[in-house]
Amino acid sequence: MNRVYEIYKDLYDYYGPQHWWPADDWFEVTVGAILTQNTSWNNVEKSIENLKQRDLLEPEKLSKIEEDDLAQLIRSSGFYNLKSKRLKNFLEWLKKYNYDTDKIKNKSVTSLREELLSIKGIGKETADSILLYAFEMPVFVIDAYTKRMFSRLGLILSREYDEFQNFFEKNLTKDVQLYNEYHALIVKHSKVYCKKTPKCSNCFLKEKCNWGVNNL
Repeated sequence: MNRVYEIYKDLYDYYGPQHWWPADDWFEVTVGAILTQNTSWNNVEKSIENLKQRDLLEPEKLSKIEEDDLAQLIRSSGFYNLKSKRLKNFLEWLKKYNYDTDKIKNKSVTSLREELLSIKGIGKETADSILLYAFEMPVFVIDAYTKRMFSRLGLILSREYDEFQNFFEKNLTKDVQLYNEYHALIVKHSKVYCKKTPKCSNCFLKEKCNWGVNNL
């Protein structure tokens, strides 16, 4: 068992399954992935609830809403004018497929990722979140939590997104459920122990962590 998978097992045994992404369908996942940029999930939930209450959380319906009106509905997410534009950009791309997810899922991961990254306002983390959680494709999502935690563990020192992603994908079986669960567990652990100011003394990974060993 390599160390990357060993850490996964430790996290899973301690926290159990996380049941991510918290959404009803692929489109809600996608909207959440775009709205969660630079804000907390609690703020995103309020925006999504606003859309649900107005029965707008469907691609065709949201496409017909004026950008300014959409901005007001997602106001709680912050940067709402910018995020409204980004959602509209995504919907324009989706319209090319007639909102047909089967057509999208038939594309290769590499091709679809390139298309998502070509949409203005969608970066690597957002694109990969959509690929993994919405379209169930084996792409490991890298975020600030992952970089912080695995840098402290001493398993990878790079800060580059692609290098981090390659590191995980080389050390793990290409499996959607594994990638899903692992990323969710990293987020969980980073919120409980591996915070900006880490709580190393109580952390069950401290003996396997360079930061924990050197700072206790």
